Amino acid sequence: MISRRAFLGGMSAAALAVPVLGSPALASPLTTARRRAAPTLPLTIVNSSGNFDNASVSVYIVGVNLDTGEHARVTPDGQLLAVSPSDNGSDGYADYAIPLQGSGDTTLTLPNMSGRIYFALGDKLKFKVVTDGAGKPALQYPAGWVSSDANYRVLHDTVEFTFKSDGMYCNTTMVDMFSVPLSIELQGAQQQKTGTLVAGGREKILAGVGENPDFGGLRQEDMRVIAPGHALDLGAFPDTYYDSYIDEVWSKYQSTQLKVNTGDGRVFTGQVSGDAFTFDGGVQPIGRPSTRDVLFCDGALAAPNDGVTGPVAAILGAAFNRSTLLDATDQPGTDPAAFYRHQVTNHYSKVMHANTEDGKAYGFAFDDVANFASYIQDGAPTAIKVTLTPW
Repeated sequence: MISRRAFLGGMSAAALAVPVLGSPALASPLTTARRRAAPTLPLTIVNSSGNFDNASVSVYIVGVNLDTGEHARVTPDGQLLAVSPSDNGSDGYADYAIPLQGSGDTTLTLPNMSGRIYFALGDKLKFKVVTDGAGKPALQYPAGWVSSDANYRVLHDTVEFTFKSDGMYCNTTMVDMFSVPLSIELQGAQQQKTGTLVAGGREKILAGVGENPDFGGLRQEDMRVIAPGHALDLGAFPDTYYDSYIDEVWSKYQSTQLKVNTGDGRVFTGQVSGDAFTFDGGVQPIGRPSTRDVLFCDGALAAPNDGVTGPVAAILGAAFNRSTLLDATDQPGTDPAAFYRHQVTNHYSKVMHANTEDGKAYGFAFDDVANFASYIQDGAPTAIKVTLTPW
């Protein structure tokens, strides 16, 4: 079964969606023995950045209380508290910062919840509590890639997680942007680690993205590189970039069949008819995507959580981003050497994968198709460690 990102429903339009990882309908079955996870998990923060001392680093643990559905944040002593507009200070922002210890590692307590662990370097992040359409408190998250956002000039990055009764599901992510090198290590039924960059990886990523002229607008000085979908929305990436590739795919599969193996014993066969990819097996027709649809794995490539159309759309989204559809009529591809070889491809994601030690990264929303994302899970977790790795 393909594990893919799901998002909370009912989020305020003013707040960025918090990923819920490990939804039973979406997550890969755990191969380890299942047992009920503890209600809390030790979280150790290790600052090995070499560029910032502990006093310059702030941690934020924010997300959703899975029991109540409320937007919530974690206090330095491990309490999970619902956010409130009264949390906003005189400057209009809520200060949810958790400081690191003066020196050495910092150990915190992570409660059952789904959300993000943010790291801000050199300055604090500004969160704002607003009221959603239902009159409930909702947390606005940083959109640091937008120049008008209050966090644009703050070096920051995040890991995503869901910690609940059946285990811990977590990943580093570049789906929105990349700025701060981070790795995660999960202990439990087994010991797993992912996210570590190669030596000099941060500078290699910042420089490497600009080697393709179309992607040059993704770099925002030395602060970060942003995902091409966000750059497109900001007018810094061509909105027709994938059009020629999409045209070739549509032409090829008018007379050729595509087989999609969803990894659970099912294989769906599809072919282009008019403006839609039509598949057997009850899959809803998948329309001709735009460049933006490809980059966000959304629009025509949106993957509903229905167990049928969703997995097929996710695999198509991954194949477009990896540019494997013209080379292979069986998807998903599983050989990374065959990814990103076409001139029109997601060079942003390509650079991310090229600069991680294990070759895994979350370069786009369905980069976990065929298990190429920097994602780990454990049904019996005992501890998690997040490291700010050397630049």
